[in-house]
Amino acid sequence: MSDRNELSMLFSKRSTGIEISPGGVRCALLSGAVASPRVDKVAFSPLPSNAVKVSIRELNILDPESFVNSVRSAHNLLLCATGRVSVTLPDAVGRIMLLDLEGRFKSRAEAVDLIRWKLKKNIPFDLADTHLDYQQLTVRENGDLALLVALVSRSVISQYEELLAEAGLTPARIDFNLFNLYRTLERRLSLSDDCILISFYDGTLGIMVFSQGVPEFIRIKDLSGIMVAGSRLFTEINSSLLIYRERFPEQKSKTIFCIAPPDIADGFKEIVAEAAGLSSVLLEIKTVVTPGDNAPGDQKTLFHYTAAIGAALRNL
Repeated sequence: MSDRNELSMLFSKRSTGIEISPGGVRCALLSGAVASPRVDKVAFSPLPSNAVKVSIRELNILDPESFVNSVRSAHNLLLCATGRVSVTLPDAVGRIMLLDLEGRFKSRAEAVDLIRWKLKKNIPFDLADTHLDYQQLTVRENGDLALLVALVSRSVISQYEELLAEAGLTPARIDFNLFNLYRTLERRLSLSDDCILISFYDGTLGIMVFSQGVPEFIRIKDLSGIMVAGSRLFTEINSSLLIYRERFPEQKSKTIFCIAPPDIADGFKEIVAEAAGLSSVLLEIKTVVTPGDNAPGDQKTLFHYTAAIGAALRNL
């Protein structure tokens, strides 16, 4: 029996996700299927203070040598032969937004040009230096297209790509933590078409509101260094939900899901309940993955790999 299990693992599809933050590099190695992922191993390598500084305009990696060494060290701990990885970055590295676009377009390139033109006053860096991607969500009753748009400075993302390659890795995909938090817990969220996801991950507050399974409101705020029980967190959640309700007054109350570090999860749920006027459901990564023999299974440890696991799911 053990021989067959080992043979099965040898030929099963495996995928690696890497999360990069100012604090360090986290890796997660997955196998199995998207519907039933198995975490085979996780690894962490810290970064020196100020080696990485998150910015939407300036190059993020201030100490390239330390960065390359940390990436290589974390990935080596996985004992994974392939260097193909999916990467997740802090949301503040770029911009994520919802946008309505009038009319239709003949090609993806034409759509990107139209989006750039519409956002030209709102992009905080040179349009020529913008890497932009989008996903069509739905067609409005008036014919407008509702799009989910993500953009980042080409020079910023190129530095990450070049230094990951120097570490011996091939970044197959690079996106943001908010998307990967959602991807990790998507099966649970998909059970409720109309819901609100409020996450507090690595100092970033994320709010996503869904209607019929489609995002209709997104807000992201960097709150690094604040007290979780402080008034700032309540104010940000409360003001975001007020803006949403003013924009969509016809929408009814929705199920609220939360993602938060285990040590502050109870306090975070109380803040969300006070701000929203509704109780919330805490989502935990330990409930959606199976730990392998060499991986942790407790929420306290696994939580810090939530985004890396979400990134790995893209290639599983």
